Amino acid sequence: MTATATRPVDQPAFADPPTLGRRSALAVAGSQGRAAGRRLRRAGATVLRASAALVVFLAIWELAPRLGLADPVFLPPLSTVLSTFGGLLADGTIGAQVGTSLARAAAGFSIAVAVAIPAGLAIGWYARAAQYLGPFFELFRNTAALALLPVFILVLGIGETSKIAIVVYACFFPVLLSTITGVRTVDPLLVRSARSLGLSSPALFAKVVLPSAVPTVFTGIRMAATSSILVLVAAEMVGAKAGLGYYITYTQFNFQIPEMYAGIVTIALVGVCVNGALVLVERRLTRWRAA
Repeated sequence: MTATATRPVDQPAFADPPTLGRRSALAVAGSQGRAAGRRLRRAGATVLRASAALVVFLAIWELAPRLGLADPVFLPPLSTVLSTFGGLLADGTIGAQVGTSLARAAAGFSIAVAVAIPAGLAIGWYARAAQYLGPFFELFRNTAALALLPVFILVLGIGETSKIAIVVYACFFPVLLSTITGVRTVDPLLVRSARSLGLSSPALFAKVVLPSAVPTVFTGIRMAATSSILVLVAAEMVGAKAGLGYYITYTQFNFQIPEMYAGIVTIALVGVCVNGALVLVERRLTRWRAA
């Protein structure tokens, strides 16, 4: 006789389906946790590599004057500059100058964006507008903004209007050109599909063209934001009574070298903060790309 294997009645032939579900869920969670850990490690390594050059630069700045490699009168150690910066921040000096410069830069930047984006949409979408306006903008975009500063001062005076106008001029062309590029690089298949669905021109712009062009437009906006600060600081060095550019020139003339470097550091920090804020706005407006 052949022996037949028997199974106890209370032992299931298979594993309990809920048990399998729990095991698979745990496996998926573990895999996701390991992937998140790898991403965090890669992000940390990227940050370390990116900050290595900055750390080396700051260390050289601190050590060069102390080791006699640079004259500490003209290049104070970093610790001295940071201590001076802290004092100016505490007594409100830096805050007042930053507020004045940001108000001017924000006014000029806002006007430039409000004018450049519609103009870029028109030039990028309508060939006739590009034919008429293209040569005009091509001529002026190759003229440096600071080269026209004397003209703005002669025409608009030495007050606030000329400074805001020079910021508008400097910010206008980066936003305009990036908007034109963004419109012209929209996928034609998307446009044809939208037209086949019967979308009107305004709806086509709102639902297809603008979302597709936003990443490219924001590249120009970030460049314009940087230009607004740099150009304004240079303009404030000529005939201003407040602002970061005025403060740097004033401290240089009065041989307040640590204060001068504190103003320069402030410009760098303001630029980094403005760029970071624009990056966050861009990510929020382009969340569909991650999806």
